[in-house]
Amino acid sequence: MKGIVYKSTGSWYHVKSADGDFHQCRIKGKFRIKDIKSTNPIAVGDKVVFDLEKKGDEETGVIKTILDRDNFIVRKSVNLSKQTHIIAANIDQVFLLITINNPPTLTTFIDRFLVSTRAYRIDTILVFNKIDSYQIEERAEILYLKDIYEKIGYRCVEVSATESINVDKIKEMMLGKTSMFVGHSGVGKSTLVNAIEPSLNLKTKEISDQHSQGKHTTTFAEMFDLSFDARIIDTPGIKGFGVVDIDKYELGDYFPEFFKLKEHCKFNNCIHVKEPNCAVKEALEAEEISWSRYKSYLQIIDGEEENYRTDIRNQEENE
Repeated sequence: MKGIVYKSTGSWYHVKSADGDFHQCRIKGKFRIKDIKSTNPIAVGDKVVFDLEKKGDEETGVIKTILDRDNFIVRKSVNLSKQTHIIAANIDQVFLLITINNPPTLTTFIDRFLVSTRAYRIDTILVFNKIDSYQIEERAEILYLKDIYEKIGYRCVEVSATESINVDKIKEMMLGKTSMFVGHSGVGKSTLVNAIEPSLNLKTKEISDQHSQGKHTTTFAEMFDLSFDARIIDTPGIKGFGVVDIDKYELGDYFPEFFKLKEHCKFNNCIHVKEPNCAVKEALEAEEISWSRYKSYLQIIDGEEENYRTDIRNQEENE
């Protein structure tokens, strides 16, 4: 039988078969896919082949094969340096939720995530959530960030899930697609998903005081069929996002504004750091490229790990 994984709890997988029935499935022994060494060999969104086994009155499935993935999003664990985790597979688009101060979403996190989704050819929309809660200075920061990302080709939407601002616009963009919602804990993913599809009634929690970080509500990624011809993948809150397996000579290709200029660099293999006559650095000096984007690029190319607490502290010191 063929099916799609809707939820993984680590040892069991909820699989929806082609005829619309859900089955509890497991895997037997070691499971490896094309040398991807991850904490989870099977992810939400994976298309699988499974057999049903009956023991007494209980019927469960055994996953035999994972079919080829169209794409997937993988991140390096910030705690386990050599471990990776596949967040989800076979995604049409991602909605990256961003909040300014409750909790703060830093540009280093945004840029790392965008590099990964661009590398795997997944369309990403930036959702500035909780816009009803911001004062003038914070509204100005949203406009500043929107200007940076819209200029390089990313769609940006301002949303308030609690006030139903632009929720219908998000729903429109989701029609006929499998969409993943992602962001730090506390950015309002579950609240927005509930506004989009109230019948799901996902759990939400308050923001903790320490660095305004949200408390985890979603434990495992899970996919849901919606009432308006769409599927949604709700994910656990992500503190940091480690970029996986991108060569330093290719990294600039995943920054669209860098890629656009690379042909004007003196050297074909320019990595836009110390080389002379670099079109990217010239554009940076002319303020045609965002310094925050270039800082993110250097952090990735230097192999620095993202550290949410350190980045927050550095930002506070620079303000």
